[in-house]
Amino acid sequence: MNRDEQLIAGLPDEDAARRFLGRLEELHPNVAMKLRKNEPLLSDVLALAAFSPLLATTMLQNQEYIAWLGRKRMDSGVRSKAEMLESLARFQLTNSTLEQSVVYARFRRRELMRIFLRDIRGLATIAELTEEISNLADAILESALEHAQRDADNRFGKPQEADEKGKIATSTFVIVALGKLGSRELNYSSDIDLLFIYSAEGETAGGTRGKVTNREYFIKLAEIIIRLIGSTTSDHAAYRVDMRLRPHGTLGALAMSLSDNIRYYNNEARPWEQQVLIRSRSSAGDAELYSRFYAEVENKVYPQDEPVANALANVRQSKQLIDKERSLRRGYDVKLGTGGIREIEFVAQALQRAYGGPDRWLRIGHTLISLQRLVDRKFLTSSELTDLSAAYTFLRRTEHVLQMENGIQTHSVPEDEDKLELLSRRMEFIDGSDFVSSLKRHRENVSRVFSRIFGEIDDTGLDIVPTIDGVEPAPIDVLRSLLHPLIDRIAERSPFYAAQFASDDELADSLPAEHELDDEIDYRAAMMLAVENEDDFGSRLRAMRRLWPKFNAAIVAADATEAITVSESKRRQTLLAEASMAAAIYTAEQELGRRLHPHRPKLDLALLALGKLGGRGLDFGSDLDLVVSYFDPAAKIAELTPQEFYSRAVELFTNTLSSMTRDGSLYRVDLRLRPYGSKGMTAVSIDSFLRYITDSAAIWELLAFVKLRFAGGDASIGETLEQEIRRSIHEKARTIPQDELRDETRKMRFALEKRKPPRRSSDIDIKFGAGGMLDVYFAMRFLQLRDDVPDDTANRSTPHMLKMLYDAGSMGKEEFRALDDGHAFLSRLDHALRLAVGRTTKLRTDNSELVDLIARSMKLDNSKQLVEQLHITRLTVREAFDDILT
Repeated sequence: MNRDEQLIAGLPDEDAARRFLGRLEELHPNVAMKLRKNEPLLSDVLALAAFSPLLATTMLQNQEYIAWLGRKRMDSGVRSKAEMLESLARFQLTNSTLEQSVVYARFRRRELMRIFLRDIRGLATIAELTEEISNLADAILESALEHAQRDADNRFGKPQEADEKGKIATSTFVIVALGKLGSRELNYSSDIDLLFIYSAEGETAGGTRGKVTNREYFIKLAEIIIRLIGSTTSDHAAYRVDMRLRPHGTLGALAMSLSDNIRYYNNEARPWEQQVLIRSRSSAGDAELYSRFYAEVENKVYPQDEPVANALANVRQSKQLIDKERSLRRGYDVKLGTGGIREIEFVAQALQRAYGGPDRWLRIGHTLISLQRLVDRKFLTSSELTDLSAAYTFLRRTEHVLQMENGIQTHSVPEDEDKLELLSRRMEFIDGSDFVSSLKRHRENVSRVFSRIFGEIDDTGLDIVPTIDGVEPAPIDVLRSLLHPLIDRIAERSPFYAAQFASDDELADSLPAEHELDDEIDYRAAMMLAVENEDDFGSRLRAMRRLWPKFNAAIVAADATEAITVSESKRRQTLLAEASMAAAIYTAEQELGRRLHPHRPKLDLALLALGKLGGRGLDFGSDLDLVVSYFDPAAKIAELTPQEFYSRAVELFTNTLSSMTRDGSLYRVDLRLRPYGSKGMTAVSIDSFLRYITDSAAIWELLAFVKLRFAGGDASIGETLEQEIRRSIHEKARTIPQDELRDETRKMRFALEKRKPPRRSSDIDIKFGAGGMLDVYFAMRFLQLRDDVPDDTANRSTPHMLKMLYDAGSMGKEEFRALDDGHAFLSRLDHALRLAVGRTTKLRTDNSELVDLIARSMKLDNSKQLVEQLHITRLTVREAFDDILT
């Protein structure tokens, strides 16, 4: 075992670490060489890659961060806001050509890389980590306020107000942090909840756009701040800013004067709004202004005369509303679920509200500190503190690992077995069952304390349920029916997607009416229009991510309600993928043009599809298996070699489709089947590809490439290339002895079977397992190569090719019937599983509810018939496979 493998061994995702190192060698060979000379840093970098694909991508795109990490990795202690501001100032000097919003986004990502390394190495407590993440946000907000003030002052002049003696003074402004940022407990991908307060009404001194009122000035200032830190760029936004907790919610002004805020919280705010201020503080701007505000409202935050039962009941009903809103979502939510983080926070805040009026010692925002003080006052026991603190640390750690995987705001423990196993390893558990047991224990401990505090409170008749913008929340089942009448019908076959639609108003509203379910959509025209109407890379990504889910939802709805056939569903999914690829090529081309200005290079490339996409049978959750080939101009393009240029183009193309943003991602793009695999360039020239097929391609690669299809890019290149590759594959296959072809095919098939063994005896893997879909595919492709039966370009489906092989005499009637019927059954089952639970290859036969649903979806009499038919199908498919390949 070489040294790289020794460092990789034992990491939670060894394959991810290897992929990262391979890509680093490919893209930045000098950096990789230097990194290998610094083994401690190499170990840290590989660990980051194994824990976070997001940070792996960040290091590949910004290789200079690796050297920076080498200098900072041994720093100890929590960096203060002042230290963060100093680092930000230096970062701005070295990135002076970037837009300010991009500077903030990149600086935050770089700092999170350092903080997360401390996290996974166990070098800091949860309290220290969240404090440092909060200090980072404070620094960026302070800098954004400074930039915004310069902009606003230039436009309108400084804001002014008259003091008590009538003397004119400059008005001040404070950014108040609420929620996790307010208590200095921010996580890696939190929204930041803010409140903007200015000192008094007045008028500005006048600037390039004249004079405005202070109200107009500070609202404009707030808008500029939000845009600076919240604008999505190609590097994503620094933060998602949530202003819904301001006075009057979404109907309120972005900024209000000190007197208006005091009046609101003392006279109009509902109990839950006053509770929010428990975790409030000055984040940026005039801290003294915040102190004046809080001094005037503190007695409402910690009421002196409110009955204890009423204070506790207010908090409990807020939690009950959250429980209702969570009822339709899948997976355990470590933040909002029963026994989760929010229950710990609500225990602390409820007791603070109930007893903090007469006892100022209890008035503290930080959750762990407040729990300790509640123990000091005997409102919690020492054992309860131990349980709550341990659970809080465990749940926040889980939340951190979940969020840093792809940099998105998620709190849900995955239900997919492989993803759960990966999470468990990242949480340093041996397997998923140990993690689940620990999670269960912590949840039970939290629930026990929560029930003791809230279980016996009589809140009958209390008018304290929070409302949003004055509207009482409806029960969740009523809301679901109002969202769209199709959702209940979709849920009968696809609870997985129905839950998504029910929790996303915009997506639910986009579902077609019943009479429109089978309407054809021009996906390509719509996707191209979406990106062509945008001006920059980030906006084009956002436009695609907002449009694609609606198209996908429409296909799901039509499929789940049986308005279209399964084959039509797959056809539409294939067309949507091809449209998305066309839009991604355009987006990559435009971004390359911007980066290489004044050059406007054209992408003379072809996207060659394999797998389900190659067979025009894409299904829900499928990867896009691609090989990218280009016409080699034999000359530099904008001072780049063709290899360098097209490597950049492919990186932009894959990021357009695959990168995880706040709006999600579209597809996983898999380029591993390209010539030379992970050691090869991400794009290969036409001549090199053809030469590789002839000279170097292994038999297993021929089995993959035999289904290759031109699916996007320049048709004048791709269609001809597809024909040439097919011809080269079959020419080479004719030179391979049949015994060698057969033995290598069997060897590859059984290797995949052993690589994906089921973890539970009750699991049946319908793809990788014996008698699964891979048996059909390998037998079919072996016969295509052995007997020289190329794909029919008009119909590339598996059933059509099996019939062609039968007609050509490549197999007998029994083998044909076994493979044809077996593929039809397994394909229907695969599709039903994807609708029911999402992307998976395994049927869990111990899950009776799932098996019953799948049986109904496949129009079978009962679950017993499904399991029996699956057993018979697998036996007959494997028998046919053995007959053909022995």
